Amino acid sequence: MKLYHFSDNPDIQRFEPRMIYEETEAKVWAIDVFHAPHYFFPRECPRVCVWPEEYTTEADLNLFFCMSTTQRIIAIESAWYDQVSKGHIYRYSFNPDDFVLHEPNAGYYISSVSVVPSNVERIDDLIGSITDLGIEFRVTPSLKPLKDLVLKSSLNYSMIRLRNAVM
Repeated sequence: MKLYHFSDNPDIQRFEPRMIYEETEAKVWAIDVFHAPHYFFPRECPRVCVWPEEYTTEADLNLFFCMSTTQRIIAIESAWYDQVSKGHIYRYSFNPDDFVLHEPNAGYYISSVSVVPSNVERIDDLIGSITDLGIEFRVTPSLKPLKDLVLKSSLNYSMIRLRNAVM
């Protein structure tokens, strides 16, 4: 198993636990391999990621995936396309022994102690890195209609940085 953290910063030598939101304990956050492509974006880019699970209905499969052979879709807003297409990020790798599973559906792992990455690599072709994995990449003027449909669906989803979306 591999765990990652994505950042715009290429020089992180040690990840220190930090508080986010109103958590009671500081943590270092990492993401599993399956969910990693959801982070192949500039940090503040809003995106909606969807994929079916065993409980997904045929109606939802037809609505979201009828014109595609993919098993996952990631959508961004057109206002972010240039930043994504020209951007790059850094993928930090971690020893999974330093982490415990926090949220299986989201692929989040946490550590309450400082963690030194085992490797860092620059990812330059963000869109190509997504589509090379067989994930459909969509661009839309607003994520709101998609968000509203996804929340009513039986799909599994991840919605990231929607506070920055056109709503």
